[in-house]
Amino acid sequence: MKRREYAHIPFGCANGACPQYAADVGNPDFRSQWIADAGTPVRFAHNDYTERSAPQRVRDLFPAEEAATLLEHRFAVINVWKPIRGRVEASPLAVCDARTIRPQDLVTTDLRYLDRVGEIYSLRFNPAHRWFYYPRMRAHEVMLLKCFDSDPARARFTAHTAFDDPTSPPDPPPRESIEVRTLAFFAAENSPFPRLRTG
Repeated sequence: MKRREYAHIPFGCANGACPQYAADVGNPDFRSQWIADAGTPVRFAHNDYTERSAPQRVRDLFPAEEAATLLEHRFAVINVWKPIRGRVEASPLAVCDARTIRPQDLVTTDLRYLDRVGEIYSLRFNPAHRWFYYPRMRAHEVMLLKCFDSDPARARFTAHTAFDDPTSPPDPPPRESIEVRTLAFFAAENSPFPRLRTG
């Protein structure tokens, strides 16, 4: 599945955009040869956007007037995560059930880039949290993580982290995965919705 195809996954939204991707490649030879800006699996529980940073990302990516119109309607940030090749034997991705996350569990945390300062939520430990993961994911399998939803009546955040799986074999091959962040814009009922610019 190519990056442009991710934006056509049917979320029930009126329009979508696919502004960003990130690769996690544990093998340093593969990382240096193929993906210069690849990172390594993130090993702390976090959510990629906050109440402030998700709308700000829309403002960063679209002209001011268009962003203001888009933000009048419900929108969501949905990450598409998948292995690049092989099977995930090391550092699988675990996700926290959004129904078990309380607002006070989310800690605003700066994320500093060379050209901007982003903002994420770190997740404070709570024994009520319920965690899940899909073991031994393969390259043809995809996980969707809703990392923000502007509708407060819905599940809004999906905290996630890489972790050491005690059932992994000894000395497993490093995880190689990619994550594409998509913006999904939903039309209000019984009202027209603006088309996104193309090109």
